[in-house]
Amino acid sequence: TKALFFVVVLVFFSRRCGYSKAKQDPEEEKMHFHNGHIKLPGVRTYIDPHTYEDPNQAVHEFAKEIEASCITIERVIGAGEFGEVCSGRLKLQGKREFPVAIKTLKVGYTEKQRRDFLGEASIMGQFDHPNIIHLEGVVTKSKPVMIVTEYMENGSLDTFLKKNDGQFTVIQLVGMLRGIASGMKYLSDMGYVHRDLAARNILINSNLVCKGGKIPIRWTAPEAIAFRKFTSASDVWSYGIVMWEVMSYGERPYWEMTNQDVIKAVEEGYRLPSPMDCPAALYQLMLDCWQKDRNSRPKFDEIVSMLDKLIRNPSSLKTLVNASSRVSNLLVEHSPVGSGAYRSVGEWLEAIKMGRYTEIFMENGYSSMDSVAQVTLE
Repeated sequence: TKALFFVVVLVFFSRRCGYSKAKQDPEEEKMHFHNGHIKLPGVRTYIDPHTYEDPNQAVHEFAKEIEASCITIERVIGAGEFGEVCSGRLKLQGKREFPVAIKTLKVGYTEKQRRDFLGEASIMGQFDHPNIIHLEGVVTKSKPVMIVTEYMENGSLDTFLKKNDGQFTVIQLVGMLRGIASGMKYLSDMGYVHRDLAARNILINSNLVCKGGKIPIRWTAPEAIAFRKFTSASDVWSYGIVMWEVMSYGERPYWEMTNQDVIKAVEEGYRLPSPMDCPAALYQLMLDCWQKDRNSRPKFDEIVSMLDKLIRNPSSLKTLVNASSRVSNLLVEHSPVGSGAYRSVGEWLEAIKMGRYTEIFMENGYSSMDSVAQVTLE
């Protein structure tokens, strides 16, 4: 699987690697071929490493080779599909030593595993954006084989938010969302579809910059689930789920619902309710990202512009989604509830995995199944 990272920054590729081009003579052709790909001067376009006849060529083109002697591994911080993930330090000639993350390929790997492992670097090495995780380089001429990236001190965004529940201002949270959206706009402009956008695959540094990763069912657009149709528009759907995760400080989307229940609910029109104390403008943007018709969803450049406007006008974030609206949203697109089907509102909410909202229903006067049924009919 592809591990892609955002800081509320997205991190993928090296600024110094072979994708940037030397200055061309003005008389040179305006368009030329490279490894069978048409490349336009001044236009950066993602190239799928799998299209290379020799995958090693893609690695050498997009990733810088680092001498193993320049790397100091300090401690293991996790495990990936191909081996351990460590923190350490990198000392390049003429530069200060600095912290890095190091992914190592496990002993006894197959050639396919090596190819897939380094394929990750071939992808990361093509991107250069402050909200995309930066690839420092690879070690391929000695063992263990390594991928070296910038180090994100605060780890994954979802875990970081859970540890710091309620500790940030709305503007800080919107700033994180803006960083993620900016990275996604860059990827979209490059012609790269992420597919794996979720808070658990976004990394965050000490400056609250986020960078991005990998995605299961509950983050996936309905057309991607049904038809395996992944586009920038399906990434926008996933981004809406990430917005919900950030504003709810790392809650699991759809809570304890099974993947099958999530698929069915989304197909029937159910959408996640607003997080507690969420600005109405942000929740509306989430709903826009979750439009069933992918052509009706905003583009990432539009999302960045909307978030910039909100950041410039903090007063626009003071209007919150009110409790009664949250109740209505929970009921949208659900089948009308028969008053005799459940003995209490609490029992019904538990049945649809929404038991945590019982108190809100009571506070807003929905104390009986008759009152709930009336709302669904309206």
